[in-house]
Amino acid sequence: MNKQKIILTSVVALSAFLLGAGVNNIAHSQAAVAPSAIKIGVVDVNSVVSSSAQVKALKAQQDAKKKELVKWLDTVKSDIQKQSSQENKVKLAQKYDKELIKKQEANQNEYVKKLEAIDKSISKTINDTAKAKGYTIVFAKSSVLYGGDDLTAEIKKVVK
Repeated sequence: MNKQKIILTSVVALSAFLLGAGVNNIAHSQAAVAPSAIKIGVVDVNSVVSSSAQVKALKAQQDAKKKELVKWLDTVKSDIQKQSSQENKVKLAQKYDKELIKKQEANQNEYVKKLEAIDKSISKTINDTAKAKGYTIVFAKSSVLYGGDDLTAEIKKVVK
């Protein structure tokens, strides 16, 4: 989830930067692009992400993995308690700690890869929709105070 927040924060920051750069470019390059030719869209990225079936499936998959891990930890706990000596308990606990770290890292790496793929897919959908509709610029809705055509509903239909 932290990766998702980082990605969304990056999108917002980039949008804010581009908004400032875009205003300067419009002001200084009116000869290159007539103001009437600029078509601005906005997308509520958080809304698109939260309604995405891919994101929901990924969350469900993560929940299932957490349950699986809890079950494994119960087995580990039982196995450690069955040991006769304290020394064997400590050795086995250390072994399981290493396994736990490997499992957590593998789950996290898989989650990040899938989240990045979903992010690319949503970004591509936004880009393709904007181009098809003739938009010059699309900003994250959270970075725009006023104006721009809201493309969120159209993007949600495509992302599903």
